[in-house]
Amino acid sequence: MIEEMRSGVHEIGLFGGTFDPPHVGHLLVASHVGEVMELDKVLFVPSATSPHKRNRIMTDAEHRLAMVRLAVGGSPRLDVSDIEVRRGGISFTIDTLKALAASSPQAALTLIIGMDNMADFGTWKDPDGILEIARVVVMTRPGYSTERMDAHFARHMRLLPVPGIDIASRDIRRRVAEGRSIRWMVTAEVEHYVRSHGLYLASAP
Repeated sequence: MIEEMRSGVHEIGLFGGTFDPPHVGHLLVASHVGEVMELDKVLFVPSATSPHKRNRIMTDAEHRLAMVRLAVGGSPRLDVSDIEVRRGGISFTIDTLKALAASSPQAALTLIIGMDNMADFGTWKDPDGILEIARVVVMTRPGYSTERMDAHFARHMRLLPVPGIDIASRDIRRRVAEGRSIRWMVTAEVEHYVRSHGLYLASAP
């Protein structure tokens, strides 16, 4: 990924999350943002340990990274960065942005977040630093109002409507634990990985 950025790819989107597991909704919105914002690449960045989900036991990072690689495989615009998994510990967005900006100073970085993230953006580690390094695009999400946004941060962000797909990773985990189908909710490759590695067989929150 870093090698590709150095070879001339300049507009890079970062789409972080636990991706436990990655589903077709993730792929659809990432593709949409990449197209609308004319990004050369949208990098899925699986977290090692999310600072916002430390109270939940997540699937091993290597499994989540492998599933994301399978999910985006073959896409000309979507790719994967293992920077947070390799770094380990709690995955703070500002640390990731600083590392990517230092390694590829010619790249213009766009951070892609959802409206649920925007509501508590002010609690993130060094939110003003994030805005200095990256353009922030906020994907609209049903049920979340712009009234919850901090005006100080909101004026530096761009709201972008995205296609809505009512799929959540927690529902996929629950369906697997209950022995139900997840076909069409994830790619065939991710479904095979989940089944072959026995993931989510125990009910998870």
